[in-house]
Amino acid sequence: MFLADWRAMLETVSNATDQPTDDIETDSDDVEVLPWWRNPVNLVVLLVTVVLLAAAGGYVVGHNRALPDPNATDTGFLQDMRFHHEQAVQLSFIYLDRPDTDPNLTTIARDIVVSQEQEIGIMIQLLRNFGESAINETDVAMAWMNDAVPLDEMPGLATPDQITALTRASGTEADALFARLMTTHHEGGIHMADHAASHANTDEVRTMATKMAAGQRDEVAEMARLAPTGG
Repeated sequence: MFLADWRAMLETVSNATDQPTDDIETDSDDVEVLPWWRNPVNLVVLLVTVVLLAAAGGYVVGHNRALPDPNATDTGFLQDMRFHHEQAVQLSFIYLDRPDTDPNLTTIARDIVVSQEQEIGIMIQLLRNFGESAINETDVAMAWMNDAVPLDEMPGLATPDQITALTRASGTEADALFARLMTTHHEGGIHMADHAASHANTDEVRTMATKMAAGQRDEVAEMARLAPTGG
């Protein structure tokens, strides 16, 4: 209803300003200059502006009303999953730089880069909205799910030796290694996301974690179908 109303108003403005110039007197002595409040075009523009500002105000008020406070799971999940995502993006970039790789797996790698970079941006913004640090400033991860581990030992993270091996691989060897490392990586992320989907206090984090787990399960299944054996 709201969109239809303001579009109609804008069409009124457009129709008023698009009248043929042949119907307008050009003799300056015969032209009456109306005050702004008597000009129908100005009045319509003013009305549209008021309606849009009122709607925007209502949107902000509505979305700021009675929002639940984030708990330790909300904050911890966002901070730790950001770290987790950053390695997935790193692994995908490394794989995309390898020669003679499978086009279908490279498509998955590109999707991981795009989707997880977007999710990193959302996680950073949510943390800022919560008034929390955008990073885990400790060396401990997953304390929020009562499963504390060193930050760089979260489930699914590739080791430095595994990352080095991927940088040196090519062809089907790179395909198999990337699929294996990313499958393990996703399984660790799914474990964290499932917990957050059930224990976070905010709708934003619960929804994000649910979608994240579902998306990564789909990618695991697709990589299992495409990956060569070995690696």
